Amino acid sequence: MQYQIASYEDETAYKKLFYCVFPSLQNHAFAILQSRQLAEEVVSDVLIEVWKRRATLMEIENLRLYLFVSVRNGAIKKLQQEKKSTRQQPIYELKVELISEYIQPDAIVQLSETTQQIKEAVQQLPPQCKLIYKLAKEDQLKYRDIAALLQISVKTIDHQLAIALKKLAEKLSLPRKQKK
Repeated sequence: MQYQIASYEDETAYKKLFYCVFPSLQNHAFAILQSRQLAEEVVSDVLIEVWKRRATLMEIENLRLYLFVSVRNGAIKKLQQEKKSTRQQPIYELKVELISEYIQPDAIVQLSETTQQIKEAVQQLPPQCKLIYKLAKEDQLKYRDIAALLQISVKTIDHQLAIALKKLAEKLSLPRKQKK
């Protein structure tokens, strides 16, 4: 898609990109802004800027990471403009709402109890754990991309995910693998 947008100014490819990344980017912005409307504005602005600068799009090595970083920066800038906070919080202290755009209606009925238990367990995770879990498991970013986005080491990502998964397993009473 990136190549088609940059080289051929392909509006269809751009629309595909837009609809593919918009929900995840909006959830990421919402985690920072706590406002669906402001999150939508920030993501729309970032994606419009991508279209405006489509000629230079091939210079971006990892478009998905670029979009997440741009949304984070746009959301923080919007927060400052809105003056909702007197001090800038580290990103790992921000409240994260987990929303998945991939769940099918029939699966919701079948898995509603388990899904609710997982959501409750995730909400009880420490803030940084919760954010890293969301980015890795829900948004499916690579560890190195999360590290770049949050400006922390890959080892920290690995450690925080291990903590998150251990706590989730305990809350959900999942059997743990025995060490040999």
